[in-house]
Amino acid sequence: MSTAAAPTLSAHSVTGRLPALDALRAIGAVAVVGHHVGFQTAVTMNAAWGGWLARLDVGVAIFFSLSGFLLFRPWALSLATGQPRPRTGRYLWRRGLRILPAYWLAVLVCFVVLPDNRPVSVGDWIRHLTFTQIYEPGKLRYGLSQTWSLATEVVFYLLLPLIAVLTLGRSWRPVRTLVITSAGSLLTVGWLAMMAIGWLDTVLHTMWFPSYAAWFSVGMALAVVHVALRTGTAPAAFRVLDDLASAPAACWATALALMAIATTPIAGPRDLTGPTPAEFAVKLTLYLAIAALILIPVAFGGTNWLKEAFSAAPTRWMGTVSYGLFLWHPLVIELIYLLDDRPLFSGGLLNTFALTMAFGLVYAAASYYGVERPLQRLGSQPRRRTPGRSRASGTPAADAPTPDVAAPA
Repeated sequence: MSTAAAPTLSAHSVTGRLPALDALRAIGAVAVVGHHVGFQTAVTMNAAWGGWLARLDVGVAIFFSLSGFLLFRPWALSLATGQPRPRTGRYLWRRGLRILPAYWLAVLVCFVVLPDNRPVSVGDWIRHLTFTQIYEPGKLRYGLSQTWSLATEVVFYLLLPLIAVLTLGRSWRPVRTLVITSAGSLLTVGWLAMMAIGWLDTVLHTMWFPSYAAWFSVGMALAVVHVALRTGTAPAAFRVLDDLASAPAACWATALALMAIATTPIAGPRDLTGPTPAEFAVKLTLYLAIAALILIPVAFGGTNWLKEAFSAAPTRWMGTVSYGLFLWHPLVIELIYLLDDRPLFSGGLLNTFALTMAFGLVYAAASYYGVERPLQRLGSQPRRRTPGRSRASGTPAADAPTPDVAAPA
């Protein structure tokens, strides 16, 4: 049975940061780089083992589930510990500072630097600056094709405060909240059903938020279980995730086995051909399970070798700059081919991957230290309260901590 009573615990003392999760962002970002390099060099389509490169877009599933976990957790934690809930305005302000400036800079540079983007229309500027480039076919420009997932994730950012209100209610009931958050998968099921009957297509509409609601939902569901376990409000059944996390090798081996299944045609074509609704559904399901199995050993349970490895400084730094790597690596790929005068679908895989990672990390570090970190510090500064108002005045919200989100892909 779940409990509605809120223990007198501070949010930070219960969970604090989960530093090992930073490394998952790095894994997701590097996977996406490998996916794009594999396609650009045509290894994805031509090599017998190219299916592994084609399915490295599983990094998107890792990003989305990690976003659901990290961003929903403060709302669940505030209710479970009796703390004031996060302020919606504060949350949106910090999300904006975290995502927008570096993204807008990447859009500006890609439009100005890449010849294939010229001329840039007013519509191109409006669509890419407002994350609406995915709602019409053929509007993603060179160096910015990866931003479809960021546009999808922004929808989740905007909906999250409403989702938190609807799923959490006024009292902490983890079983109820788990069921409601898991039901978000029904949105994806309904979306797939409309594809199956021909109301939606599997090229344009596979980029929209409903296609991936299940991935965000699994992250939120895991956040509910995590908070319940750490606050002592979990039913016994929830402890299975801590037990599962004690076998990280088994979890990741199972994820690898599911990845092997995903490399077959059952999960759709390797190229840009649209999958059938059934193939897309299989791919979504396999990726959801893979993302959950990768996340559980890092977020749950006690200390294990995987957490220790992921808590090391180099891997955490890679996670720190992973958003910049996500933003800039397609531009780096375009510049490699432009400056070397390479035709599309040519070049060596390892050479191109090494160059993309090396220069992508340079761009990512410049983005983080020059743009992202200064603005994150601005966003973390406490905002002045209106004189004469206090917590006792009936204001229910607070500037509760909002963890950094995983870099979208």
